[in-house]
Amino acid sequence: MAIAPTKSLDRLEALLGAILEGSVPVDGTTFRDLSEVRALAGELHTVRDLRELSEAIVRCSQEAISISDAAGRTVLVNPAYTKLMGLTEAEVLGRPVTADIAEGESVHLRVLRTREAIRGARLRVGPHGREVIVNAAPLIVGGELRGSVGVIRDVSEIQRLSAELASARRLLRKLEPRRSFDDILGDGPAITRAKELARRAARTPATVLLLGESGTGKELFAHAIHDASDRREGPLIRVNCAAIPEGLLESALFGYEGGAFTGARARGQKGHFEEAEGGTLFLDEVAEAPLALQVKLLRALQEREIVRVGSSRPVPVDVRLVAATNADLAARLARGAFRRDLFYRLSVMPIRLPSLRERREDVPLLARELLARICEEYRVAPVDLTPDALALLQASDWKGNVRELENVLRRGVIDRPPDASVLRASDLVLEDAAPGVEAGAPAAGGPRPLAALRADWERQLLRAQLARNGGNREATARALGITARNLYYKLRRYRLG
Repeated sequence: MAIAPTKSLDRLEALLGAILEGSVPVDGTTFRDLSEVRALAGELHTVRDLRELSEAIVRCSQEAISISDAAGRTVLVNPAYTKLMGLTEAEVLGRPVTADIAEGESVHLRVLRTREAIRGARLRVGPHGREVIVNAAPLIVGGELRGSVGVIRDVSEIQRLSAELASARRLLRKLEPRRSFDDILGDGPAITRAKELARRAARTPATVLLLGESGTGKELFAHAIHDASDRREGPLIRVNCAAIPEGLLESALFGYEGGAFTGARARGQKGHFEEAEGGTLFLDEVAEAPLALQVKLLRALQEREIVRVGSSRPVPVDVRLVAATNADLAARLARGAFRRDLFYRLSVMPIRLPSLRERREDVPLLARELLARICEEYRVAPVDLTPDALALLQASDWKGNVRELENVLRRGVIDRPPDASVLRASDLVLEDAAPGVEAGAPAAGGPRPLAALRADWERQLLRAQLARNGGNREATARALGITARNLYYKLRRYRLG
């Protein structure tokens, strides 16, 4: 790297040095005293240091940089520039800024003419006509235009990096755990019926609408449908419509053009529909989509094309849609919060996933499988469930379904005595049980199930042990053979303390 030839600074510094040394005579009409000469020499030395520092900064940059003066001559380039251009410094320094251009208009000249920054200009440069993208800005000092600076990026390098990124994303998708219908545990009639419907839907391109309470496995079903379809080699893109702010959901789904809104990337960005090309797009909590966005979703399903935010050009998409919601869509349709035409488009193949209350026969299998995974995750010895613990789990209503069941088991593993190899009913705390009534208790006058009877017995036992230990919770926990934390859960559950 070098700077355009100029000797004025060097000559002036040499002259001042000679004056200070006394080799050049000075009279009072030129300088009042030598202190003024010394001050001027110090300022010139500072200017030289700043110039050398600026050159060093440009030299160290990994970006190709070119600087021109106000007359449109190249005054400074760095090694990254000469490497990219295939030109030497001697071939460009002091010459017009057009010397390195093979095709296109000089960005430097445009900046000098308009005094405005330019971004993303595409040119071909150097003897090999390499395609580049240039960002340039004017250099204005004290209100005076002194030149312009350009940063040049190799398009082929950008394309190579983009291809590597896309390849890495494809590889990550393949490395993601593939979930199939075999991962959906349970062989009761309700879950078997849901799996059979989902298998049939997977063999077609039909849009699927998964309906069910939170925690019933809607995302697992979406994975299984994708894996069983002819799109299994394509991407599965998952979007939770309730987790993305309403103002950002449209651009997240459909993408946007550069400069479409404040903070948008200059080159725009693909949305999830385009990312799911050739694969499956899973829209969870689709009922939370705002009405304005529902119109665009309907168009995407009907026309198989989307329009990016800030654009009027339609983009064709080849995407299979699986939607899911735990909301009451009938109620939303009635009050106009969900479009009826979109509902009919989504529910080509509606599948209702049963709650755990509707498949109690599957609870033991689910509980044991979840417990094995939890023990492996927590790196503890395998733990089993006693018959009374299984009876308690089967009797619960599980308003949170599998998620709630998993949470109860996790707490049980954490709170159990360190040397225990099983979880008993007393080790399990069901947060959603009403005070004094165990989950699954019938209406007044009906027969009382085992879980409700056990709850009465446990409450009486806790009250008696607390009284025997004078209200000392630590001593009560030791007497019962449970952890203090587990005791606190139970006391809160039965409102005993």
